[in-house]
Amino acid sequence: MEIVQPYASMIIPPNTGSNMGIDLLKNIEWCGRISHRSEDAVTESSYAKFIRAVVLGHGDWSIVEHASVSVDAVVDRGITHEWVRHRVGSYTQESTRFVNYARKHTNVDEYVNPAKFICPPSILEMRKLETKEWIYNRWVAGREHDEMEYLMYIENGIKPQEARTCFPNALASRLVATYNLRNWRHFFLMRTTREAHPQMREVTIPLLLDFQKRIPILYEDIEPESKQADNLKKMR
Repeated sequence: MEIVQPYASMIIPPNTGSNMGIDLLKNIEWCGRISHRSEDAVTESSYAKFIRAVVLGHGDWSIVEHASVSVDAVVDRGITHEWVRHRVGSYTQESTRFVNYARKHTNVDEYVNPAKFICPPSILEMRKLETKEWIYNRWVAGREHDEMEYLMYIENGIKPQEARTCFPNALASRLVATYNLRNWRHFFLMRTTREAHPQMREVTIPLLLDFQKRIPILYEDIEPESKQADNLKKMR
């Protein structure tokens, strides 16, 4: 018999180099083996067989929650409103309360963080059509007016948190989102379907392909532009 002292210690995150995804899967395997105390069975390549058997085969998705990934995204404000509805996650978002889009460099007549906007794909396409180009031009004119209104407020002493009232959903916003790998799976199953907002799919489909490339196995069955009803059957 052995008597041991209880303890708790921080687990150092895996490397974040070119093999980051594999390192995450290895960490999942190690954590998952704790329940059966089979850590000694870990080899350089055992993670793949373990995850396919325990996670995909047996359905024990809880161990996938031991690994997390942060994503840095730039989308319009309308998309951020949809994105942050995913409850289990951590978010840091560019704040229009505190970012002054009219603040200039000390010695240069340029803005430090000028306001930026994202044009919806369908409106952007109008540039290619001679009879429809006016729609795109009208959108641009509207955003220029929004920016000029904001600058007018700031120049007259209105603070950014109130001057922002004139900004539309088209305002570009930087967002960092952190989920465990199980919640990223749920995110992709919901936000890469044909029913998802086109501006959401514009960023989530390339992101899914990156996850599939860098973190194999866990996302290989998710197909972009699938029906949401079909993807709901894959949620576990």
